[in-house]
Amino acid sequence: MVGKYRWFICSLLFAATTINYVDRQVLSLLKPLLESTFNWSEKDYSYLVIIFQACYAVGFISFGKLIDRVGTRLGYALCMMVWSLASIGHAFVSGTASFGFVRGLLGFGESGNFPSALKAVSEWFPAHERTLAVGIVTAGTSIGAIMAPATVPWLAVTYGWKATFIITGLSGFVWLAVWLYTYQVPETSTRLSAEELHYIRQNASNTELPEFKGRWIDLLKMRATWAFAVGKFMTDPIWFFILFWLPSYFSDRYHLNLQHLGLPLMVVYCSTSVGSVGGGWLSSFMVKHGWKVANARRTTMLIMALLVVPLAFSAKVDAMWLMIVLLSLAAAAHQGWSANIYSLPADHFPKEMIASVQGIGGMAGSIGGMLFPLGIGILLDHYRHLNSITTGYYILFTVCGSAYLTAWCIMQFLIPKPPVTQTEFKSEKSNASPKTGVRPTMRRVTI
Repeated sequence: MVGKYRWFICSLLFAATTINYVDRQVLSLLKPLLESTFNWSEKDYSYLVIIFQACYAVGFISFGKLIDRVGTRLGYALCMMVWSLASIGHAFVSGTASFGFVRGLLGFGESGNFPSALKAVSEWFPAHERTLAVGIVTAGTSIGAIMAPATVPWLAVTYGWKATFIITGLSGFVWLAVWLYTYQVPETSTRLSAEELHYIRQNASNTELPEFKGRWIDLLKMRATWAFAVGKFMTDPIWFFILFWLPSYFSDRYHLNLQHLGLPLMVVYCSTSVGSVGGGWLSSFMVKHGWKVANARRTTMLIMALLVVPLAFSAKVDAMWLMIVLLSLAAAAHQGWSANIYSLPADHFPKEMIASVQGIGGMAGSIGGMLFPLGIGILLDHYRHLNSITTGYYILFTVCGSAYLTAWCIMQFLIPKPPVTQTEFKSEKSNASPKTGVRPTMRRVTI
């Protein structure tokens, strides 16, 4: 009988991602309180978001390369330590500039979460289970987004905003102790049975790509890298908008105060857990029933992209709960999209480069996450001065509704047919210099 220890590892990755998103969302939930405390404008707040995203982008590249070099266990521990200390640090700052510093440090540390988690999934799961595992891991973003509005306002009202940052930051150190005690790669884990190790490594010779011998920069010469990066660049900012501005939207549009924000936010973010696991399950279900992995990913992502489109018609919606339904559908679809796009590097690249490719895509998403908030701040300040803030939100929702379908179309043009195999590695080698070219072993792989 095959053991289930790999799912314990998955639960650790899920827990880390949950902590990641709780820590990230504290600021957005305390925005009305902190705006009055520090006299922030919409532009001031957008600059804090941009600082977070800029450091998040730099961190993606840095941690991606570091994790591939030092391994998942140590790399994950380092990024958790950095972001937990930064989260606690919010309680000890006294102005906008110092808030920006700790916010940047938080972004830098949090950027290591997904390269670490997704590399761990590639180490611990066979190909046909990876999308489901990734779906469960990314569901941590949903649960974190649910837990934050359920707990942060209460903590802030009861203990104050400084204690809120400290309490949420300390949770990372609890996870860190469990991680360092339990995590090893499957081949060296004493808690993994021989049967489960064999199950994890089944058909590995038919799905693993050849060792990558080129430089890190050579990844940028591959179409699959750009497909992943474009998909992240165009869709990650939408999730950041939902995460960082949704509390303000409900406050501006429906005049909800801090105590009444919890329920609508929890409904929206609860839906994301369904989308995350559901998107991962759908792709895995297709693969188990004979679909090629690439076709299963492509079809699932198209379905998710179409589910976001109704958000573009939010200008015609006045009822709060109908708007919550549209937002819930879009947020769930984003997570289903993410469960599949995060699986692409493991499908298309050798295992020793997965975290690096995740870092490139994460950086692209963060660059989009920097540019979009800048536009958001300018747009919302403009329409607030015109006493028509809802018009600004309608424009933003129209952009959100069209982003995924546009990204999907561009990705189909960029993704190689078939996905990156030894054939493409050979092609890339022919375009590379003799010193830095890729030197794979030629062997046809069907993915």
